[in-house]
Amino acid sequence: MQRDMDLLREILLKLEGMSQQANSILTFKAGDLGIEGFTDDQVIYHFRLLADEGYIDQGGRPPLSGLMFRQLTWKGHDFADSVRDSEIWRKARGGALAAGGWTLDLIKDLAKGYVRKKLSDTTGIEL
Repeated sequence: MQRDMDLLREILLKLEGMSQQANSILTFKAGDLGIEGFTDDQVIYHFRLLADEGYIDQGGRPPLSGLMFRQLTWKGHDFADSVRDSEIWRKARGGALAAGGWTLDLIKDLAKGYVRKKLSDTTGIEL
């Protein structure tokens, strides 16, 4: 299965928007995230990629079926913050496609660059 950066972004933003008590662990099925246009297998695969790379904390050993989520990690929050804005995501995604390569770190760096530019344009302060 190929990685889909749009799906990775969508999962992180959905998880970030979940309301839960501190240190609680949620268990749910892929379909519960409400992500359209992807199969449950695709969502599960990408969820586990995010866990493997340290973007999400599952709070323990994942169940054989379904998903387990405790919280976004610092790294996960940084990524979500850098790609939350749809315009910035579109530009970062377009830049990565033009370069012919995709990694989450590259996308995050591109998005952060666009955020810096936007802040500079808005405030007149170079970052």
